[in-house]
Amino acid sequence: MRSVLRRLVLGAAFLAVLLQAAEVGAALGPIKIGFIAPRTGYAAPNGRDLTDGLMLALAQAGQQVAGRPIRVIAEDDQNTPAQTLTKARKLVELDGVDVLFGVVSAASGYALRDYVDAHHVPTIYPVVASDDLTQRKRSAWIVRTGWSSSQPEHPFGEYAARVLRYHRIATIAYDFSFGWESVEGFQDTFERAGGRVVAHLWPPQGTPDYSPYLARIPLTGSDRVDAVFAVFSGTDALRFLQQYRAFGLEGRVPLLGGGTLTDEHILFQEGDLARGVITALHYSAALKTPANLDFVRAYTRASSRVPSYYAEGSYTAARILLAALEALHGRVEDKAALVGAMRRVVLPDAPRGPVRFDAWGNPIENVYIRRVDIVQGEPQNSVIFTYPHVSQFWTVPPEEYLREPVYTRDYPPAHP
Repeated sequence: MRSVLRRLVLGAAFLAVLLQAAEVGAALGPIKIGFIAPRTGYAAPNGRDLTDGLMLALAQAGQQVAGRPIRVIAEDDQNTPAQTLTKARKLVELDGVDVLFGVVSAASGYALRDYVDAHHVPTIYPVVASDDLTQRKRSAWIVRTGWSSSQPEHPFGEYAARVLRYHRIATIAYDFSFGWESVEGFQDTFERAGGRVVAHLWPPQGTPDYSPYLARIPLTGSDRVDAVFAVFSGTDALRFLQQYRAFGLEGRVPLLGGGTLTDEHILFQEGDLARGVITALHYSAALKTPANLDFVRAYTRASSRVPSYYAEGSYTAARILLAALEALHGRVEDKAALVGAMRRVVLPDAPRGPVRFDAWGNPIENVYIRRVDIVQGEPQNSVIFTYPHVSQFWTVPPEEYLREPVYTRDYPPAHP
């Protein structure tokens, strides 16, 4: 009888604590997330996936954390840096948001950095990948939950040389920081493992005709390449694959790529064009882990689409934010504590696999080598190898890594 009474008393006390916490949370008001993503323009599908990933995570949390409701204020930046900065100012200075969340463009990520640094705004980048944002130009106020551009390409360069046994590769990629850092990260480890990058080709974003670049790929004699490494996304990726086939290169020169080349946001439009293409990224919707199977089912049910890396990135970023807020009992007003709490989050069961942060605010996570297969009539990024717990610094000590210059258009140079 006494044990029953004791349990009742403890249960009542616990309920009282929960009710008190809920009352405190309600009194403090909603937690406001300022969400910036392209909702119009060529990158609107990427922004749509970011939105849907965030909203799924918040729906699963009941639109609240630690007794405080969550309010999302969304702005369309059209994927342009000037608009990103304008929208951020509006969200912070007029709407009084507690956290900034989002953006797609690497250039927008850099444009926002100085503003959030000056205003001490906790900011989450689910997909912005520019290397230096968590390296030489890191901010105390930015937590990157996605990846750095070169992070998956370091293991991939080594894989291309040691497993695929390629010796000579030409690269073709976007002519801005994301393309440069992806290519040069791949080249760095590919050449350390004995390979050679013989040509860099840099078409601008939105190139309508890739044939002048494809014509410069060495295809004959002693200069002939074993493979091509490409970095594009969205409709640029689709157009590139169409022209790669039309140019007669499909089946003649194997194609490798950065993960966005065949990401699920464009993969189902690419279809058979992408068959056999091998890429590297920290996520694939085809992962067979229980956490990812649950996520894919929930996301597909909510949006009628298979999740892309953009969707998973936003979903996992929201889970990290929610975990940090729970640890702080919803006290979002202490901005420095919130950033610190986010960087201490460890997710053993994110859809992409385990995630934890390094001292620079960048995730340490698995990188998957993926091959596009057609399964039951649909393309998928089948995982053929896993590099576990990959750091943005690969296997190099951080201090040594940071003494080297950031990867650029010409560093390291190609070796014809």
